[in-house]
Amino acid sequence: MTGPAATYVPTRALGRAVLICGALVLTGVLLGRVDLVVLAAPFAIGTAWSLRRRPARPPHVAFEVTDVEVDEDATVRMALDVSNEDTVPLNFAVGRLTTSAWLALPGGPRPYAGDLPPGAANRVELRATATHWGQPEIGPAVAYGIAGDGLLISAMVTADASRIRVNPVVAPFRADETMPRLTAMVGVHAAKRPGEGGAFAGIRRYGPGDRPRRIDWRVTLRTGELHVAHTFSDRDAEVVILLDVLYDAGNAAASVLDTTVRAAAAIAEHYLRQGDRVGLVEYSGRPRHLSVAGGRRHLYAVLDWLLSTRASLGAGSVPVFGIDPVLIPNSALVVVLTPLLAPQSSALIATLARAGRTVVAVDSLGAIADRPLIGSQWTEVARRMWRLERENVVGQLREAGVPVTPWVGAGSLDQVLLDMTRMASAPRLGRR
Repeated sequence: MTGPAATYVPTRALGRAVLICGALVLTGVLLGRVDLVVLAAPFAIGTAWSLRRRPARPPHVAFEVTDVEVDEDATVRMALDVSNEDTVPLNFAVGRLTTSAWLALPGGPRPYAGDLPPGAANRVELRATATHWGQPEIGPAVAYGIAGDGLLISAMVTADASRIRVNPVVAPFRADETMPRLTAMVGVHAAKRPGEGGAFAGIRRYGPGDRPRRIDWRVTLRTGELHVAHTFSDRDAEVVILLDVLYDAGNAAASVLDTTVRAAAAIAEHYLRQGDRVGLVEYSGRPRHLSVAGGRRHLYAVLDWLLSTRASLGAGSVPVFGIDPVLIPNSALVVVLTPLLAPQSSALIATLARAGRTVVAVDSLGAIADRPLIGSQWTEVARRMWRLERENVVGQLREAGVPVTPWVGAGSLDQVLLDMTRMASAPRLGRR
């Protein structure tokens, strides 16, 4: 991890010592004063004595990170090592480890110094708090040595930086209601079609293909005919989470991007843990996607994918590409996490709904819209106009069949999914 070896160079102290000795000797010779030459002798002898042993190798610097994957607000344990691999002692060895702004060190990043005998090492244990999700950088670590009683200093040696994973805090979330659409695979959701499952559907007469273990003996003995208990089939669901990060708003600690990533992590973890399949799509100037899959391994892939989420510089400053419809299965529940700040976002949501997708829009702007603004007398007027325009966009989405609900953590989608399930299972009028 260290850079190439560097030789020691004179310090300003050595330059001052040589200058004083030379000036005294030269003055003494020119003026014929022996006392000045004698006065220069201690400086010359002291300088020569300090330089009698000159180190050839700079100190070695390295750092170790114990916790390479943590959650937000967790402690990251690190250690800075500065060692002397030379046979000459060092008067001082100064080391410093720089970290990302999202890793809070007590007292901030500062240098650590100490003497280093030959073959010895100084180790400094550090504790930092991960204040934000992402992949913060630790390093580089730098160090230099001072020898010869402060007359020699080595060039700076470095240790390359490394990154750790800070997973977003998963907000409490649950969705206890049934899904509007289910696939034909086995899962945990009770479908409205008869089949093998755990949801009781009723009692009917025994027919060909019915399993003997489904026989209801109480009704059979009472009626004298074989009756079986039939159930609704259990199926899984596909959930596609669409992250609208065209714009970001709010402060660095609680922005739209933070709410979007944390909400996506919570929703994905909930559905993956109950056996459903989840996919991710990023809507930005550089669209990305993660294919629909399930299982614990996919949960780790989802968290890793979310750590690379970045907001665009603005919908007007970067090209905005559409979403390939192939990325979103027809039977999937599309959860769009959007602040509704860009007209392209609302147009995309309405297009998905008109294309037959089951879409739920989750407002990720939240309390940021209610924060006080400092400005002129027209600031409040502008805010009111913006609110009216925003309400108009929400109304247009609802007219297109897209429910809009704010993100409030646990139970954010319960009422919406319940209403959508009722609408999906309601009888429809048909033409004769």
